[in-house]
Amino acid sequence: MDVIKELFLMQQAYATLFSLTNKVQIAGDNYFEGLTVRQYMTMLAMAHLEEDERTINNIARKLGTTKQSVKQLINIIEKKGYIKTVPSPKDKRAVNVRVTEEGIKVMIKCGEIGIYLLADLFKEFSSSEIETLWRLLKKLYRFDGEEQDGFEAEGVLETDEDLSGVQERVLKEFERLRNLKKEL
Repeated sequence: MDVIKELFLMQQAYATLFSLTNKVQIAGDNYFEGLTVRQYMTMLAMAHLEEDERTINNIARKLGTTKQSVKQLINIIEKKGYIKTVPSPKDKRAVNVRVTEEGIKVMIKCGEIGIYLLADLFKEFSSSEIETLWRLLKKLYRFDGEEQDGFEAEGVLETDEDLSGVQERVLKEFERLRNLKKEL
């Protein structure tokens, strides 16, 4: 391939990825109530960490961002009453983040609404294309040799509420939305 064309394609891919990230964030902010997409992803990262591992550093690593950025998000979410910060039992210099009952409620609500966002974002994609896109994005993430600490494992938030009905309802609705796409 011609080096000029290759450079052009890289520039276009980078510009598209940058613009897409902003566009998806704006769209997500319009879907969610009570949280922005960045705030929701911060709480989702917490759910994918063990409770005693929910430090600012670990959340930042999970999100692929800086401690300063996560600290700002944590302060905003804490003011909303969805989380609280407590001293880390493992490291006196660190702070652990705990999700409150109100935070769990907003996470469930955003998780339910999030299926509409995902269905809209990926309506033109087959399952195979989504898998290929994910694989390519993970490959791009590794540009600096660092693997993404992803979200593949089931997230865990401790609650007294039985969430099996919510999960079943969300999965049925998601299946309905994906089947609608196939019919169109």
